[in-house]
This record gives sequence, structure tokens and C-alpha cells, in this order.
Amino acid sequence: MLKSVVKDVSLPALILDVRAFDDNCKKIAEMANGKRIRIATKSIRSVPVLKRIFQSNSIFKGLMCFSPHEAVFLAEKGFDDILLGYPCWDEGALIQIAQHNSNGTQITCMVDSPEHIDHLKEIAEKVNGMFYLCIDVDMSTKFGSMHFGVRRSPLKNEEDVIQLALKIKQSPRIKLLGIMGYEAQIAGVGDKMPAQHLKNRVIAFMKRKSITKIKVRRKTIVQALEREGLQLAFVNGGGTGSLDSTSKEEIVTELTAGSGFYSPLLFDYYRNFRFKPSLFYALPVVRKPAPNIYTCLGGGYISSGPHGKDKVPQPVYPPGGKLLPFEGAGEVQTPVYYEQEALEIGDAIIFRAAKSGEICERFNEIVCLADEQIVARYHTYRGEGKCFL
Repeated sequence: MLKSVVKDVSLPALILDVRAFDDNCKKIAEMANGKRIRIATKSIRSVPVLKRIFQSNSIFKGLMCFSPHEAVFLAEKGFDDILLGYPCWDEGALIQIAQHNSNGTQITCMVDSPEHIDHLKEIAEKVNGMFYLCIDVDMSTKFGSMHFGVRRSPLKNEEDVIQLALKIKQSPRIKLLGIMGYEAQIAGVGDKMPAQHLKNRVIAFMKRKSITKIKVRRKTIVQALEREGLQLAFVNGGGTGSLDSTSKEEIVTELTAGSGFYSPLLFDYYRNFRFKPSLFYALPVVRKPAPNIYTCLGGGYISSGPHGKDKVPQPVYPPGGKLLPFEGAGEVQTPVYYEQEALEIGDAIIFRAAKSGEICERFNEIVCLADEQIVARYHTYRGEGKCFL
């Protein structure tokens, strides 16, 4: 289907299969166990795509964004209930956020240290604004000397969180709304990687153990806050990769999801769920340097995280294509080897990226296809002239 349509598209091009995308929206909504789902914008990076998700089901409410400038941009696009997923220090952006909050928009800043709170309090007083806050709680786990999870917040238990929450309570210009705990070791780590059977078994075991520990930690912290008279508007947890486990925690009020909507390559390697690949990019064949090798223009779109083969994009159509081991996906050209396929210069090879929204930073628009027709063209952040990270 994709091949028949991309012949009419200027290449390279980023392509969204909207049928697959809409199916993913439906499936993610079904996995929420009735909890609301906040959309992780880093995995989407396109305003029209965000709006399409919200229109698909009322269970999708609120955004989790990755930059204070992005939060302001989205607020000015009409979005509300925006949670900044990471602490920020940019005074200019924070002044705008404080003013937006004073004018009725709700943008919630992430904190995990007294320095964050002092900084925000000072800015709020300076501009006569206010800040809504969310405390980021560490959800990593340890097995002996092994750290399982990501390095985010230093707040590891209820004493740490209470101390910070009471400091927030002292100022009328800052208000605690919620806590967030991102169990990256569950949501962001595949346990069905090819040719890694022993490692997969170890990861699956640590995931099961972590889920139990995380559930207890989160509940203990929320109950401790309630004993101090601190009522939370939300308790945020998880990511797309942990929807099935985080949604079962009674104490969690909302989930976060993002990558599953596009379902990039890394989402092929989870045991407990499967979504439909919906985001692709098409590169034109511009050279045939040797028999069975077809060289495309562009393609070096390596994903973030620990360096490895799993972060490299892969050709998916026509099937059977392989990157060359000594060249890979290049900055301006990518050769692909086919044992049997006969391609011509000008044909397209279609790829999938390893991770989700990062690929949108390389294209101005997303060409939307359905039923072998172009049905829409969506701007990415980059297409709107924005570059946040």
C-alpha cells in the first residue's frame, strides 16, 4: 500500500498510516483500565497528531511535554492541563508559564529539589504569577549493586517527598497538584530482544520484581502525603510500555502514553503487547553502486539511548532489505542490500525508526495515508519552525 502511494510524494518523506494509527489509539485507550491517559508529546511532536489522538477518545486528557518553551507553544495553540515532564531553569520561559497560569491556563512544572522550588517561588513573586507543581519520585529499583531504571529524581521514599511537599506548602504562589513516578525499567525496556534469550529472561524477572516494589512505594508516598493533609489532584505513572501493569495500581489516577501511537521498532520487542507500526519514512533510491545494492538519499536517523544495533532504523519495504554492516544508515546516503528484489533508481525504500517522535525532528510534515490515498498533511514541530530539543 505504501509503495503504491509514495510514488506521488516528494522524497524523503515521513509517512503516517492513519488506519494503523487510529487502531493504536483505540487499543491504548482500552488498556487504560478506565484511568485517564496523558499524552507524552516527545513521542508525537506534531500538533495535528496530538489533536487526532484527543478526538479519538475522551479518555485522553492532558499533555506531558519535554521543554518549557514547548509548554508555552502548546498553551498558545489552545491546549490546557500541560505537565512539564522534566525540571526547567530557563527564567524567560518560566516567566511566561507563570503568566499563563495567572491567566487561567494550567501548566504544571516538575520539581525534585529545594532549589527548584526556591527558583520558581522567586520568579512567581517577581512577576506576580503562580506555578502549579508536580513532584517527581524515583521509581528505579536495585538488585544488589545493579541499578534498574533511569537516573531522574533523587527523591526515593516518603520522607524525601514529604520534606519537599511541606516546603511547597509554605508559599501561596506555588501549589502542589500531583506526583509522578516514571517506571522506565518497565515502560522503556523490551524483554523480547532478538538473539538475547538469557538477557530477556533476566529482564523479565527484574520487571516482575520491580512492579511489586513500585506499587508499594507509590502507595506509601501518597498515603504519607494524605496524613500531612496534602490532597493530590493526580498521581501520574508509567508509559506506553507499562500500561498493562501501571493501570492496575489503584493509587494511580492517570497514565502517560506516547510511543505506542507510532509503534516504532523497539515496540516489537515487548512480551505483553503489540501495536501496529504506523509511522514510516520513505527514501528514494538514487544510486545502484553494485548488483543487489541500492543507495538511498538520507537516512541516518539513529535513535537516542544506549548505543547499539537496536537504535538503528531498518528498511521494511520492500521486505528483505538489509543495511550494510560497515556503512549502516548514513548522514546523507544509506545503501540497502537485497538478495532478490530488483529496484530502479527513483523507487522508494521504506524504513521504520527505532524510537518514536524523534524522527519528526527530521521532517517538516507528516504525509497521512489511508486506503492508498493521501488524506492529509500534518506539520511537525519542525514544520512549524520550532526546535525545542
